[in-house]
Amino acid sequence: MRSVRMRILATLAVLAAVGVGGRQLLPSEGNSDKTIQVGTTDAVTSLDPAAAYDAGSWALFSNVFQSLLTYEPGGASPVPDAARSCGFVGHDLRTYRCTLRGGLTFPSGRTMTAEDVKYSFDRVKKIKSDVGPSALLDTLASTSADGLKVTFHLSSPDATFPFKVATGAGSIVDRTRYPANAPRTDNGVDGTGPYELTAYTKNKKAVLTPNAHYAGAVHASGRPVDLLYYTDANKLNGAWKAKQLDVATRQLPPRVLAALNPSDPGRRVSESDSAETRNLYLNTREGSPLHQTKVRQALAWLIDREQLAARVYDGTVDPLYSLIPTGITGHTTSFFDAYPKVDPGKARQLLTEAGVTLPVRFTYGYGAGRGAAAEEAAELKRQLEADGLFKVTVKGYEWSDFQKRWATGKLDAYGVGWVADYPDPDTFGAPLVGTDGTMNTGYSSSLVDQLIRSGRQYADRSEATDDFRELQQAVATDAPVIPLWQAKEYVVGSEDVGGGQYLSDGTGVFRLWRLTWI
Repeated sequence: MRSVRMRILATLAVLAAVGVGGRQLLPSEGNSDKTIQVGTTDAVTSLDPAAAYDAGSWALFSNVFQSLLTYEPGGASPVPDAARSCGFVGHDLRTYRCTLRGGLTFPSGRTMTAEDVKYSFDRVKKIKSDVGPSALLDTLASTSADGLKVTFHLSSPDATFPFKVATGAGSIVDRTRYPANAPRTDNGVDGTGPYELTAYTKNKKAVLTPNAHYAGAVHASGRPVDLLYYTDANKLNGAWKAKQLDVATRQLPPRVLAALNPSDPGRRVSESDSAETRNLYLNTREGSPLHQTKVRQALAWLIDREQLAARVYDGTVDPLYSLIPTGITGHTTSFFDAYPKVDPGKARQLLTEAGVTLPVRFTYGYGAGRGAAAEEAAELKRQLEADGLFKVTVKGYEWSDFQKRWATGKLDAYGVGWVADYPDPDTFGAPLVGTDGTMNTGYSSSLVDQLIRSGRQYADRSEATDDFRELQQAVATDAPVIPLWQAKEYVVGSEDVGGGQYLSDGTGVFRLWRLTWI
């Protein structure tokens, strides 16, 4: 998500030469100790980077932890943060090395070393949480540390590895405070980010205080922030209307977003393009009612995205016809090409060929309180049942329970939003449709896996376009996932708060430190 259309870097060669000097946080002009109240419906799965792979958790991580690399606002290539410099060694894209900044300290006062970095990456892979980011590090074979130098040894060429290092999966933890083989379960955080987490109540509140000892890519200290979590969009809107918040983001109800006007007095409104997508994921395992490809193709013939965007979201989202959204290299209209209009006749024919009993019955799960997920589920149920071909049982689940259910294959179908991990088409490949991918549909295609590997071998990312186009065509044919819509980014703030337009830009970084009193 970013305030302008996402640009994909032309080459990763610049990373090898980057070496930005360390910057201590300096007070912003007009320093004020008044806390900025920020509200969101995103939830935090875990405070441990090894046990969370979702937008709400990573938004918090980008403020309380450092990764070796990060993204500047509007940037498409990562820059050093905890690292002084990073780059590939040699030309085969299989060895990546970073040199840490000197003098970085954890809250305990202990100095960060390359061993902490190695430990942080090792435990993500070792713990391999069902709802963690280990799948993102699938090409990382091993990590070695020597003083301030850390070297990543990759199992295959991966030009996207620097992007992954810059994500929440690359959050560096204090190795003396986090167990090696299991997630940390208390409410503490020991990181070196721009903020310290001074208090936390799950699903309620995170109290963030500027970290005076931070040194990295951020060069101006932020204001104190309370990050307030709401269980649904209407409660977030109620708190905003009651003036209990200074900033509201992700997500107010669609009817409220549709009525926003940047020229309205008394508030600041930021609306921007986003690479966030929403997909319908289908359980392809044997025994699932959606196991057969023809049954999934029949579903694809029945979904009306335009009606979904209009009826449920009041036009605040755009219909999406491909795995990779617009604005990202490799975007196509593969699902429109394969299923150009709603056609119950073609759907019925496919189901007849599949030899299934009509209506085909399946369960659809969604995260309760997540935006308009309940209304979306009702509209999808209406569309799919209109011609008597399917019978859909819908049920909402609390966010953590919902994650565990899809991660363990307990749902036939489920709607999940996907926020790009980094500004590259690869983030819509392996995690979503690769074998053993994060979305856990049970789908496995040797062709898709080969195209994912092939797409990673190009330092010039534009050269991967053909691979990603072919990948999307294969996914449209197999239909393990059906794209629904592409979001826009909305941030609403009081007239006294600036910087809301920098909060989120599609790189996974949530810049609370850019918020300031005017």
